[in-house]
Amino acid sequence: MHSWTDTLRFAFQPVVNLRTGAVAALETLARPETGDILAEARRDPELDGMLAVLALRAATRKETLLPLHLNVFAATLADLGGLTPLHDAVRAAGRLPWEVTLDIVPPFTHVPHRALLEAVAVLREQGFRISADGIGDGDVPLRLLTDLAPHLVKLDASLLARPAAVRAMRALCEELGALVAVEGVETELQCAAAVAAGAQLAQGELFAPPARIPVADVYVPPLSRGFLAMPRSGPSVQEFVRPAAVLPVTAPAGRVRALLTGSPDVSGVLLVDQAGRPVRSVHRSRFLLSMSGRYGHALYADRPAFKLGDAPRTVGIGATAWEVLDVVAVGGRDRTSDDVAVVDERGRCVGVVRLADLVRALAESRVEEAAGLNPLTRLPGSDAITGEVDRRIADGRLFALSWLDIDHFKQVNDGAGFAAGDELIRSVGRALHEEVAGHARVGHIGGDDFLVLSDVEALDPLAAAVLDVPWAAGGRPVTLSLATVVCAPGSVRDHRQAAAQLAPLKKAAKALSGASWVLGRAGLPGHEVRRGGSGAAPAQAGYAAAEPRW
Repeated sequence: MHSWTDTLRFAFQPVVNLRTGAVAALETLARPETGDILAEARRDPELDGMLAVLALRAATRKETLLPLHLNVFAATLADLGGLTPLHDAVRAAGRLPWEVTLDIVPPFTHVPHRALLEAVAVLREQGFRISADGIGDGDVPLRLLTDLAPHLVKLDASLLARPAAVRAMRALCEELGALVAVEGVETELQCAAAVAAGAQLAQGELFAPPARIPVADVYVPPLSRGFLAMPRSGPSVQEFVRPAAVLPVTAPAGRVRALLTGSPDVSGVLLVDQAGRPVRSVHRSRFLLSMSGRYGHALYADRPAFKLGDAPRTVGIGATAWEVLDVVAVGGRDRTSDDVAVVDERGRCVGVVRLADLVRALAESRVEEAAGLNPLTRLPGSDAITGEVDRRIADGRLFALSWLDIDHFKQVNDGAGFAAGDELIRSVGRALHEEVAGHARVGHIGGDDFLVLSDVEALDPLAAAVLDVPWAAGGRPVTLSLATVVCAPGSVRDHRQAAAQLAPLKKAAKALSGASWVLGRAGLPGHEVRRGGSGAAPAQAGYAAAEPRW
């Protein structure tokens, strides 16, 4: 009688990086020709664990260098306390545990949570990466999801019809340090929605269906620049991570050469220690040039490739694209094309980023930003600020939105001339930008009006920088008015509502004599006068002279 393994086949579906369009990993899926082995595996933890081992071996036979995603039921982990046979199989296959992501799949009902968390802790210690699968269409409790603290959260594509839910999951994942993937993407509209909601990874029939032979090329629809707009601080390096080609630090040069010549898309190899920490970086062109020189193969083939490598360039997984560029800028020009290794909190390699991917994305963001700059102050217009306001609202963050203008500016222009007026506007813009650089955003929305988006802690320094200094145009003294609305999570729906809350505060500030500052809180009546002439209208009820409660 034939074993059930004789009729079991496996298919591979790519996990796609939505930023670069590259294949980030392969999910290995069991495809039995007869029977329902998956239903049996759900009831039999030992069988489910064996399926994970067989899936790994199937991928190994295909000689793929890509990271792998393997499915395992939550109940299996809770019952077995880990997956020791899988850990042994990974080592036997010459792979590293951190190249394997375990997709923990539902159901979670009736699964002992403590036992599951203890099993996941064991897997983490061994180096495996953890993914929470079926979110949005499964039964995982939010508390358990938070306790799992997965590296990746896979959302069901049905959630894309509820963008607020996807944005909320993206905010949670940012707190957990996890990436967001969307499963089951079938249309270009769903792909665009996934990108707009902040997902970094996706898989589904749109990109490539499950296939017996792993695919290297996938279809990723072109996305409009509007979907790729990013904050000035720059996107996370996690959005650009590619799979790394890794070998043990003891690997001979001949083994590195075989890997590079057999994989033309691999730009370099990282040599890692037993813990998976990068020790040396082998650049494709420099290495092959050394090996192809006269006597090169005879000299180096059996010697450690370590001698032909360089010190690796590394960044933490929480770095931004700009921080990666800072790393690339250090050192000789001959290394500007080297991959940069991305490491986790333990220094283990989780992938690489390529300079070309970063430059392309950052250039697009700068082109978009430059198109909206005010020609007088070279500050962005209202679109850049309102877009960031909406992102902060979606992320559930406390923020302050301030409006600033020059009092009686028409009289300034009429009395001192438009050239003096323009210079005054430029000076105010410079003062704002210099004060908040790095921790807030300033927009010049036209004429003498400015918008500032900041954290609450930045308000007092901001006010001092523009209100506590003398201003003049053509020898005439000038004062400024500042209005601020503090928006707590849930107090406003979007930037339009925030602007509506700011409008009466602006009117109140303009009614005060001299340099003035009025502060209010979204959703609450009244305001506080923090600067203003003594002859002006008193502060309205709702805010006393004491510091506001944030």
